[in-house]
Amino acid sequence: MENIDDINNATIFNVDLINYEYLLRSLGDFIRLINISKIESREYQINIIKSIINGKNTLVILPTGLGKTLIAVFVIANSLYQGKKALMLAPTKPLSEQHQKTIQNLLMIEKEKVLLLTGMLSSTKRGLMEKEAKVITATPQTIANDLKKGKLNIDEIGVVIFDECHKAVGKYAYTYIANECKEHGIQVIGLTASPGSKEEKINELISILNIQNIEIRTMSNSDVEKYVMKKNITNVYIEKTKEINEILSLLKPSIDMHLEILYKLGLSQYKYFEKMPKGRLLEMGNEIKKLHAKNYRFMAFFNYIYVLDLVHAYDLISTEGFYPFLNYIDSLKSREKKSRVINNILSNKNVIFAESIAKNILEKGLEHPKMFKVVELLNGVYKGKKTIIFAQYRSTIQKIVELLTKNNIKAKGFVGKKEGVTNIQQQEIIKNFRNNIFDVLVATSIGEEGLDIPSVDVVIFYEPIPSEIRNIQRKGRTGRIRFGEVIILITKNTKDEIYSMIARIREKRMQELVSKIQQKLNSETYYNNGVQRKL
Repeated sequence: MENIDDINNATIFNVDLINYEYLLRSLGDFIRLINISKIESREYQINIIKSIINGKNTLVILPTGLGKTLIAVFVIANSLYQGKKALMLAPTKPLSEQHQKTIQNLLMIEKEKVLLLTGMLSSTKRGLMEKEAKVITATPQTIANDLKKGKLNIDEIGVVIFDECHKAVGKYAYTYIANECKEHGIQVIGLTASPGSKEEKINELISILNIQNIEIRTMSNSDVEKYVMKKNITNVYIEKTKEINEILSLLKPSIDMHLEILYKLGLSQYKYFEKMPKGRLLEMGNEIKKLHAKNYRFMAFFNYIYVLDLVHAYDLISTEGFYPFLNYIDSLKSREKKSRVINNILSNKNVIFAESIAKNILEKGLEHPKMFKVVELLNGVYKGKKTIIFAQYRSTIQKIVELLTKNNIKAKGFVGKKEGVTNIQQQEIIKNFRNNIFDVLVATSIGEEGLDIPSVDVVIFYEPIPSEIRNIQRKGRTGRIRFGEVIILITKNTKDEIYSMIARIREKRMQELVSKIQQKLNSETYYNNGVQRKL
């Protein structure tokens, strides 16, 4: 028996299913459309499916690895049984392709009736294919375009599933499709690991998708905990070296000097950047754009960009490494058209001296102690373990892979299309990782959601991130079918410590907010086809 999120794994840990066959039959006759011999449906999944097939627009919040896709397959089968088509949306083409294969594998219908729609097909051809399909998987942009052109008859669809639905905000194509569903009375299902930790964002998502019901589960829920393996989460604290501190002491005076000018202009509440939240620094840029006095705005922007660029360099050297720092300086030098700010930074004597120190360190074969900690872990207690390392920057990933390879650890970098990697190349890397051609995948955020990356033994955060959504997704890559380890590397007295704390607070706040909104929904009434019903 297999859980859909690990469909390619040969081994699934045994669980004590409570009258499994009875629970499945209690869902209804539509399960005849599902090849149940290929799945292991769990009690919490069945409970969520029961809730959904009552017809309410439902937001499903499940940590990565707990089988959101399987729930979608059951919902699609129910729609087909009622004589309606089903539409499953995903934010990327690879994820849409993955959904198509899963649905084809599990539904007892002709494979050609499960259509993958992409922008590569002509509009006319898409229209013809859409008429023949029973299930459509696609990116939202493609569907939004076809709806606007009248190529897709939305009234033939019984349910629309929005995967990674936390993206359904602002002007994103999910929003347009959700509005069409609302106007045509089509059931909407949103799937996500986290809708965010801000009440206004969660309420916006609920409003856009017209959500009437929320199904949230965490690892500690009574109908979930028996099916999940435990995760051991460890914070590993790293001391900065004297060379790192030396470079930071060179950059700090220049940053503070330009920030003090912004302070005197009344644009900053802070004189010293280390006390300023990163979010506040970014907000300042929007405020400067609104200034009307041209000379005043120019002076403000000059100092603001100076601070922004040097703070980024400061963060790179303190939490990433010497190579990422130098890579960033080189990127400034390589710009064809350099602004006055960039020229000023590159001619700054302190920056030049900091650059020379970093080059000297690399020539000696040294790096940020975080990188050597990764090597130590993977050549020690986690030797031979299947591991994903998450890092923010391609330059960091490049250096980590280089160091691991030098230390006889088989590793590959995994980056996105923005870095020039095609979907085919990505799929080849994942295939080789699954087949144990190498043990360690070093990935940017592209490894956090969507792509069919197998469960691993160890997840290493090269740096903490303040997003509760991304934290949940990263941690969900381990502990699916066996005990998992999560290691978070934190450089002492840097933004790492702040981001680690923010992530914990936001994750807890998200659960509290969703529970609060869930209670509110359950106490209200809504109208369905003109009839007032109690949720």
